[in-house]
Amino acid sequence: MTRFRRTRAGSRALAGSRAIVTGASSGIGRELARELARQGARLVITARREQRLRELVDELRAAGHEAYHVAGDLTDRAVRSRLVEQAETLLGGLDVLVNNAGVGALGPFSESSEERLRWIMEVNFFGPVELTRIALPLLRSGHRPIIVNVGSVLGHRAVPSKSEYCASKFALHGFSDALRAELRGEGIELLLVSPSTTESEFFDNVMGATGASPPPSRRRMPAHVVARRAVRALRHGRHEIILSAGGKSLVWLDRLCPSLADWLVARFG
Repeated sequence: MTRFRRTRAGSRALAGSRAIVTGASSGIGRELARELARQGARLVITARREQRLRELVDELRAAGHEAYHVAGDLTDRAVRSRLVEQAETLLGGLDVLVNNAGVGALGPFSESSEERLRWIMEVNFFGPVELTRIALPLLRSGHRPIIVNVGSVLGHRAVPSKSEYCASKFALHGFSDALRAELRGEGIELLLVSPSTTESEFFDNVMGATGASPPPSRRRMPAHVVARRAVRALRHGRHEIILSAGGKSLVWLDRLCPSLADWLVARFG
């Protein structure tokens, strides 16, 4: 039987908790897996790159943590089903679902294609939504269950040349707000994490980014900082966090003076 450490009122203890983390082969997902493991969570991690997952599982196990992996593409229904089945079989249930896997795209909408848009929506929206759907029965039986959706500040305010990515993150934002309200009576919480630009492999794999330069490193938040703040918010029952000062400023500007926000993003991107 899983044992959970008692903690002060209002704070979630992660020792002994059972978690799924998607997109765990690099970047924010990898650091979220590490941070959750340090807090005592037992993990099933997933991504498409199996070798990366094996390396992370070996690292976590060497440090005394319990971790397993399922390699595959979350747009595949069979992979989603296997992931939830493994959580039930190997961990005995599920308390924390972290929907982190995602893909980006750069370039004018007029130069893109239907295929690219549909792929981005499959990875960034339909994949996590359908994983959440099949994980809900396990979460309902979990200990202080919570869903963590990793969105983006661009799911609050869109910018040019990222229209498809922004649309997918706006969709995830809306889904998160609605589902949080739906599940409140069942005791399942939901945290939406909205990072700004992060130090990761995002710009190495972004679609349509031929010749594109990533933002300067001084403007990118380290992935381990994102993970640490996200896990802290998870533990304290937050509903949403926007991680950077610049991101918060952009969101508030859009709310208070949308016409000025429109002009600024059109002028400076």
